[in-house]
Amino acid sequence: MATLNYGNLGANTPPLEQWGLIGSELGLQQAAVRGKILIVDASDANRRSVRSALGESDHEWIETRATSEAIAAISLHRVDLVLIDLLVPELGAVEFCRMLKKATATQFLPVFVMAPSDDPDAEVLAIEAGADEFLITPLRPAAFRARVQASLKRKAMIDSLDDSETVLFSLAQSVEERDPGLGQHCQRLALMGATMGVTLGLPAPDILALQRGGYLHDVGKVAIPDHVLFKPGPLTPEEWEVMKTHAERGERICSSMRSLTPVLPIIRHHHERWNGTGYPDGLKGEEIPLLARILQLADIYDALTTARPYKRALSPEEALEILEQEVQKGWRDPKLVATLSDILPMFHTPTPPDFAPLSLHALAASIERFRKEAGHNKPNLLLPDPTNAHN
Repeated sequence: MATLNYGNLGANTPPLEQWGLIGSELGLQQAAVRGKILIVDASDANRRSVRSALGESDHEWIETRATSEAIAAISLHRVDLVLIDLLVPELGAVEFCRMLKKATATQFLPVFVMAPSDDPDAEVLAIEAGADEFLITPLRPAAFRARVQASLKRKAMIDSLDDSETVLFSLAQSVEERDPGLGQHCQRLALMGATMGVTLGLPAPDILALQRGGYLHDVGKVAIPDHVLFKPGPLTPEEWEVMKTHAERGERICSSMRSLTPVLPIIRHHHERWNGTGYPDGLKGEEIPLLARILQLADIYDALTTARPYKRALSPEEALEILEQEVQKGWRDPKLVATLSDILPMFHTPTPPDFAPLSLHALAASIERFRKEAGHNKPNLLLPDPTNAHN
């Protein structure tokens, strides 16, 4: 049974942001038979008592005496469970729990708050902060072991869902890698879709859906036979019907992932047309989900401006002209085409800016800067105030 001690970090621990804990994308280790359990308690005797309550086990223990040391431990190790004393020095258990549950990387990390006596008010505060359990010490060993095992199993299930999502993204990326001509197509779509979403003032969950949709919109093509997908000449009517099934196939592939529910309309409907002549459902106008319409334009623009064996790369101006022609045909949403035209200065440089590591606040501010540089100084009511943008 391994024990790590961070007692010497104390006051020299850097601020929370420097540990990458807040807003980071840290991966958390999948809980297995051996859980990595962090005990946060200033008392050596209390920490020994907690370990004793679990009895003989193969868990790995990490011991800290204050919340700053605990932050360091979580930053350096992939912790599976936190056991924290209610009155632990510095932040205290309630604020520490609230911080963990707000951070994307640690929101599903189980936290047990332990108190020396029954305190209903403290229990309410802890549960409201996101604590998974509020336990009274001394612990009842049998019940404590059962609760720990239940939490570790639940954490393992959540981690396995994260792994499944990773597999799906890898699968989607394999579609791009099978066709070298696509280059960084999915990455560009994720960037352009998110940029349009911020320009339109969409909430953060929609921006995330657009980013994921950029990678997953064509995942259904993994089920399309190569002789159809990579046919150098025109498709026969029968082959075209097979090709069109990729939208529905992609939706089915991703439908079992609850976290991808907001992305499903993008995957299914990114080939619909404004006048109802698209596929798979022939939706018309605003029946077509907004996020699908946004990513569709990014997809078309990128396809037009990318060189292929059978065509040259069009200039941004040429691509926009074609989109305007498709607006006249009734195929595209005219307001969204205007929005795309408005932000095109951002993508005229040989290497478009990479906003992936930036907050939506920074992205919104960058869009406004590009607008001004392009001469679009008039107010745009669709653009969110950067001071109020979602982070």
